[in-house]
Amino acid sequence: MKNTALSQIHEALGAKMVPFAGYNMPVQYEGVTAEHLNVRANVGVFDVSHMGEFIIRGEGAFELVQKVTSNDVSKLVDGKIQYSCLPNGKGGIVDDLLVYRMDAKTYFLVVNASNIDKDWNWISQHNTNGVEMVNISDDTSLLAVQGPKAAEALQSLTDMNISDMKYYTFQKGTFAAKENVLISTTGYTGAGGFEIYFKNEDAEDVWNAIFEAGKDFDITPIGLAARDTLRLEMGFCLYGNDIDDTTSPLEAGLGWITKFTNDFVDSEFLKNQNEEGIARRLVGFELVDKGIARHDYTVLNESGDEIGRVTSGTMSPSLKKAIGLAYVPVDMAKTDTEIYIAVRKKQLKAKVVSLPFYKG
Repeated sequence: MKNTALSQIHEALGAKMVPFAGYNMPVQYEGVTAEHLNVRANVGVFDVSHMGEFIIRGEGAFELVQKVTSNDVSKLVDGKIQYSCLPNGKGGIVDDLLVYRMDAKTYFLVVNASNIDKDWNWISQHNTNGVEMVNISDDTSLLAVQGPKAAEALQSLTDMNISDMKYYTFQKGTFAAKENVLISTTGYTGAGGFEIYFKNEDAEDVWNAIFEAGKDFDITPIGLAARDTLRLEMGFCLYGNDIDDTTSPLEAGLGWITKFTNDFVDSEFLKNQNEEGIARRLVGFELVDKGIARHDYTVLNESGDEIGRVTSGTMSPSLKKAIGLAYVPVDMAKTDTEIYIAVRKKQLKAKVVSLPFYKG
């Protein structure tokens, strides 16, 4: 089990630690609901140093990233970020990821922790022109500072103007007296804020500086459990739950990151799927009856026939409603369609709702 550079700090703070993607990670501190609501109202800090980071650079870097990702990398300019996925050549998804354009010949990819080796091998397999690839995952720490007070809390730590940064952009500079820190406005919570990348050896100093700067803004450490409830309220897909090697980006509602303006791995298959239409779609649902839907629970129609599976489900701390995501046949995907979730021996009524669940 790997530790992040901050694992000892989490333990000292009394975090409940669990194995996650091969790392010893904090799942909660004070409690999921309290942590979740503090991110929505104030500001919270997540240690997400388990995520993977690759640098793709040199001649052919653009062509390689364009080939392996579904979005159109030519739309990026320096300082911009793209959400994308790695199609697997069989209609499914190797992983979802972020693509940062550092310059015309340098791209920074951020991938899911559980897929670091898988993604590296997949991209390497398509690197037929010897483009330089560097895996900096083990040397890089990453904090997500999320919430409406994040910019106000962090601005004193840097000369970069982070308060006016647009969504899905980044800057690189001095932060908390450390050089070469990358700050981006991505995040996974729908609450606004930043993701901050820096060297492992700077982790403790950066963590302490952030909490000192944020002490007047109700800043708190946040675990992975609240990260999951926050992302689910936004309808954001989690790899391994809502998307995987068996789900196409079109089925998952990720047509907006699947651009047919250029050729990429699986572009022909997905173009045909787009033209012919998909058979199932990922939808959001709310339970009407009392209960909570969990991952892998069966979804039924009114006649009791199995029509799909729940991919993610929880009790929403913000909405105080049981919510979830599930794949259902396209003719059952319209808003307000009644579906049923098999919970133990009961069939609980639910209805399809539009995403995001949390409108802010």
